[in-house]
Amino acid sequence: MKDNNKIVIGKKQTLRALSRNEAVKIYISKDADLHVTKPITDACKEHNVEIVYFDTMKELGSVCGINVNAAAAAVLK
Repeated sequence: MKDNNKIVIGKKQTLRALSRNEAVKIYISKDADLHVTKPITDACKEHNVEIVYFDTMKELGSVCGINVNAAAAAVLK
């Protein structure tokens, strides 16, 4: 992930970025619970935002530069 991109991590922040039209790309982990990821994927379709999938929450967390698991993250404009 490029350092110059501002990202937000987590379901709430990702959904907020989508609703404010601030997200250009969304990262979602395939092993996250559906009740967490489904509202995000629905919002991505609604706002026509690209989704990039990661196999595990651990992998997504480390790519985002955090030491905890992440279900979702958004790259902001």
